[in-house]
Amino acid sequence: MSKILKVKARQVFDSRGNPTVEAEVYTKNNSATAICPSGASTGTFEAFEKRDTNNKKYLGKSVFSAVNLVNTKISTKLKGQSIHNQERIDTLLINLDGTRQKTNLGANAMLAVSMAVKKLSARVKKIPLYKSFILKKNFQLPYPLMNIINGGAHANNGLRIQEFMIRPDRAKSFSEAMRICFLVIKSLSKLIKNKGLSTSVGDEGGFAPMISSNNQALDLIVLAIKKSGFKNGKDVSICLDVAANELFKKNKYSIHSKNHISVEKSIKEYLKIIKKYKIKSIEDPFAENDWMAWNKLMKSVENVQIVGDDLYVTNLERLKKGFLNISSNSILIKLNQIGTVSETLDVIKFAQTIGYKTIISHRSGESEDTFIADLAVGTNSNQIKTGSLARSERVAKYNQLIRIEEELGKKARMNKIN
Repeated sequence: MSKILKVKARQVFDSRGNPTVEAEVYTKNNSATAICPSGASTGTFEAFEKRDTNNKKYLGKSVFSAVNLVNTKISTKLKGQSIHNQERIDTLLINLDGTRQKTNLGANAMLAVSMAVKKLSARVKKIPLYKSFILKKNFQLPYPLMNIINGGAHANNGLRIQEFMIRPDRAKSFSEAMRICFLVIKSLSKLIKNKGLSTSVGDEGGFAPMISSNNQALDLIVLAIKKSGFKNGKDVSICLDVAANELFKKNKYSIHSKNHISVEKSIKEYLKIIKKYKIKSIEDPFAENDWMAWNKLMKSVENVQIVGDDLYVTNLERLKKGFLNISSNSILIKLNQIGTVSETLDVIKFAQTIGYKTIISHRSGESEDTFIADLAVGTNSNQIKTGSLARSERVAKYNQLIRIEEELGKKARMNKIN
């Protein structure tokens, strides 16, 4: 009763109002759905997202061709396959596509199906999704990297850095971690209002006030942490996603101001803010092909989490190169960057084997799908990055983690971040 009868897809919408793919996989007595996310700030080496660029009715953003491929080629190929053989199903999808970056079927079509298969397998086995990954048995909850101020491609203000985040480093439980973040966000909201600025939010739920200085944003966060009764750098740490690809031009960077400066000067500026604001994590501090700059930064910092996102794009080959180059000590995991659950798990396993911290991440275009919450727990990933305490597509993941913690009961433990 665990063989696939058919696979069906439909066009639905993500949190930015853009079309995306939802896939539904059926066995005789069960079915499961999954929705593929979509990014705004994307790496060159990410798997291909298939859209109908000539469909003017949807401004070239519809996904009807990807949906059609699921309903025809993919459904035919997977019919009769065991729902419990994830690796075989994903291999069939990869071979059916036949390209390096999944340009024939589209990673959005493939991933929606791959995720739905994983969900359905857990449902048929009558186990929670997080228990179906079986990477480790002693499940641990991830620390939230919570986005509280948006800039860059995720907001219309003048901030250079894309995400300013907080991490509740001393939280003893996930519920406590959420309480700490809640208090800091409420304090930050008051501070922003008191400055006469808007508390409207960006794509990922963080505030997007009309300020143009990174330091001004950091000063606000430090004050919000203090007013909430916590110590910056101890109870709560500030973390950044620079998204430096967007700030790179002719081997120079405009990260710290609108002026483009050299790698060496950029590193000096990083060291200044790390010291002043006790920054504990920096994601994508340099561009995706500037391997030397990443290595120089790694040699210049201590006890700072350097995270590769666009650098690695959840790709095993690029991760291995980064490891040999000593480019970072952590990796961001985004399912749709690679296009299947199995390939994602391979990257997580390798990253953890070489001692990297793994951070499971959402995309700016999200949905009500909570797959990544279960993935974070099921793979014992150190942290999860899924936006702020605003916008239901972000909060849905946090709420799922609260449910998982409750289900684990006395066995629930927070992961390690140091």
